Amino acid sequence: MTRNDNRHVITVADPAALATAAAERVIARLDANPGRAAICLTGGSSPKALYQLLASDTYRNRIPWDRVHWFIGDERFVPTTDPLNNMAMARRIFLDACAPAANIHPIPTDLAGPDQSARAFENELKSYYGAGVLNPARPLFDLVLMGVGPDGHTASLFPGYPATEETERWVVGVPEAHVEPFVPRVTLTFPALGSCREMLFEVAGADKRAILTRVLEGENLPAGRVSSTGETIWLVDEAALPETYRGR
Repeated sequence: MTRNDNRHVITVADPAALATAAAERVIARLDANPGRAAICLTGGSSPKALYQLLASDTYRNRIPWDRVHWFIGDERFVPTTDPLNNMAMARRIFLDACAPAANIHPIPTDLAGPDQSARAFENELKSYYGAGVLNPARPLFDLVLMGVGPDGHTASLFPGYPATEETERWVVGVPEAHVEPFVPRVTLTFPALGSCREMLFEVAGADKRAILTRVLEGENLPAGRVSSTGETIWLVDEAALPETYRGR
C-alpha cells in the first residue's frame, strides 16, 4: 500500500469540536446514500465523544437507523463482557439503544482463537457485500472511522507485522499486540479498510503530535499507508497539529 494522494487535513479547535465535526461527516455520508449504508467503527478512547453525540437528541433523529449497518475495524480478542472489547463500548454508548440488533455486526470473540474469528467475520463481510472480491467502483463501507496509535498503528495493523502486507484477506488474526493492552486482536486489512467512500481519522491531544508528524511526513507507518478508494480525512485538533501544518 502506498501513501494517500487523496488525503485532507482539517483542523479544529479542541476534542469537543473534533467530535462534532466527525458527527457531521457521518451524517453527510448517510445523507449521500439513500440506500443501505455501512459504517465501520473504531475502538479506543478517541471515538467515545463521537459515539455519545450520535446517541444525543441532536444527532439521533438525523440517522436512518433502519438502513445503516455498523461494523468494527478491529477487536481485542476478549469476551464481550470485558471492558477492553471495542464493539461492546460502542454498543453500550449508542448502538444498543439506537440501532436494530440485526444491523450491528461485532467481530465474534467466542471462537477458538483470533484466526477463527477473522475467518468468521470475513465471511460475514462478504455476505453483506454480496461478493468475494472487492470492487473499487463499489466500496464496502460508506465511512470508516480510524485512529492512530503511539507507534503509528491503525486498527490492529502494527508496524512490521505480517498483517500489514496482506493483500487478499479482508480480516486477519493478530496473535499479539505491539502496544497495551497486550491481548490478541482481530483486524480488517488494508484492502478492506480502504474499500470506503470516506476514511475519517480522529486525532486529538498534544501526545499525538509527534506520531502524527511522522505519519503526515510520509514515514512508512500503517496509519500513513492505508489508502481509501474515496476521500481520506484527518480531523486534527490544535494540540495535535504538527508545526508544519500550522497556518495552512
